[in-house]
Amino acid sequence: MNQAVFEFPLNEKVRTYLRLEQLFRQLSQADSAQEDWQYVKFIESLFTLLDLAERVDVRNDLLKDIDLHEKNLDHWAQHPNIDMNALKQAKDNVAGLRDALKNAKKFGSALKEEKFLMSIRQRFFIPGGACSFDLPNLHYWLRQSQQYKQQILQGWLSEFSLMKRAIELTLSFLRERGRFEQVEAEKGFYQGVADDKNEMIRVYCQTDQGYFPTLSGNKYRYAIRFMFFNPEEAGQVAMESMVSFKLACC
Repeated sequence: MNQAVFEFPLNEKVRTYLRLEQLFRQLSQADSAQEDWQYVKFIESLFTLLDLAERVDVRNDLLKDIDLHEKNLDHWAQHPNIDMNALKQAKDNVAGLRDALKNAKKFGSALKEEKFLMSIRQRFFIPGGACSFDLPNLHYWLRQSQQYKQQILQGWLSEFSLMKRAIELTLSFLRERGRFEQVEAEKGFYQGVADDKNEMIRVYCQTDQGYFPTLSGNKYRYAIRFMFFNPEEAGQVAMESMVSFKLACC
C-alpha cells in the first residue's frame, strides 16, 4: 500500500521553512552532479535560495524558535525517565547553534561578492536564458574539471550551512510536536480547530486510491478536502465518499 505525508503550514514562517528545506534537498544532489544540466539546475536552485534569503528575515525567526526549543528541553529535564546524557547533548547542540546564528552575517551575503555568480544571475530569471549563446562564461565554466566544479559548489553551499542546520533542527522539533491519530473525513471533508501553538498540519494517507488532500484555513480553523487526481480534468473534483486518514497537528 502506497502512502505519503502531506504537510500544510498554517503561517508564513513555516511556509518559508518548508520551501527552504526543499531547496536544500535539491542542492544536496550536487555531490552526484555529472552532467551540465545538473550543474545548471544546482545554480538555478542556489539563486532561488539566495533570493528567498534576501526577501525574508529567516534568522530572527529561527532564533526565536531555537530559544523556544531550549525552554522545552529544560521542561523535559523534569521528566523522571529522561536520558540526561542525551538531553545534555541536545541542549549543547541547540545552544551552540543559537550562538552561531547570533554571530553570523546575513545568509548568503558573501555570494554577492562572487562576480561570476552575479554576472549570470539575471539570465536565470529568463526562461531558457542559460543557453551557451546567452552565457558563454557559464558554458566555459561547465567545461572545467569535475573536481574544480565540485569544490566551487561546496564553497557556495557552505554559505548556507548554518541556515540548513537551523532549518533541520527547527522542523524536526515542530514535527515531533504532533502525533498521528486516525480520523475520518465524511464525504471527503474534514474540519478542525487549531490550537494556539499549532503551526503545521500533517496528513498521512494512501496514494494509490486516486485522491489527494488539500487544506484551507488559518491558524484558528482549517478544513481538509480530498480531491480526485485526474490530470485530464481542467478543475479539481471533490471526493464524495468516506476517507480514512491519519492527522497530526504540530
